[in-house]
Amino acid sequence: MSDNTLTIGILKTDDVRPQLVDEFGEYPEMFARLLGEFDGDLEFKTYEVQRGDLPASVDEVDAYLITGSKTSVYEPLPWIADTEAFLRKAHAAKKKMLGVCFGHQLLAQALGGKTVKAEQGWGLGVHHYQLSDAAADYGQAGEDFSMLVSHQDQVVENIPGAEVLASSDFCPNAMVKVDDHILSFQAHPEFTKNYSESLLKLRREVFGDDNVEKALASLSDDVSFNRVTNWMIQFFRA
Repeated sequence: MSDNTLTIGILKTDDVRPQLVDEFGEYPEMFARLLGEFDGDLEFKTYEVQRGDLPASVDEVDAYLITGSKTSVYEPLPWIADTEAFLRKAHAAKKKMLGVCFGHQLLAQALGGKTVKAEQGWGLGVHHYQLSDAAADYGQAGEDFSMLVSHQDQVVENIPGAEVLASSDFCPNAMVKVDDHILSFQAHPEFTKNYSESLLKLRREVFGDDNVEKALASLSDDVSFNRVTNWMIQFFRA
């Protein structure tokens, strides 16, 4: 083990749909592939929190990543409440936590913010965001970047003390940080275009034909894979 090894605990909040697992893997595998290509000294430990598997201590690993999920954070499920309690402990300990989609929303809900089903409807495909004045460590204010998305819930009230790093007209709280120990994205940095396309086609009846066709067309846009992954590594390593 290298002296530079960093272990990230992945709080897995959902399973990839069975039809897609063989080709794309589960969410922890997606994140391990993405982050491991940029930093070979990262190690990963998965916790199946949707099945009640939570770390016994916030210090079991160096940092945490909370995945996306088809579940809504406001559903009255015991595992969601238990995971929120763990996130509050980790927050009190200033443990590094990175939230993605559901993880972004769950961090907000657990720490004093609010998530609801957005009146904007489904966000799908490639979305573009602009950096805020608070994002000086990430780029120039107003600078555009793009990510793949799949969500209908949104954070409408941020964690007290949070700073919005990036937003769009569709999603005002797209990228948020709290001090130096929380970073969260509404979008999915772990998605590839192929996975997004497969998911859109698989869930066409849920998303609706018009939404799916617009989202599929958006996949021709560039996605800021490298830039966003570097932000994630920078956050974990800082």
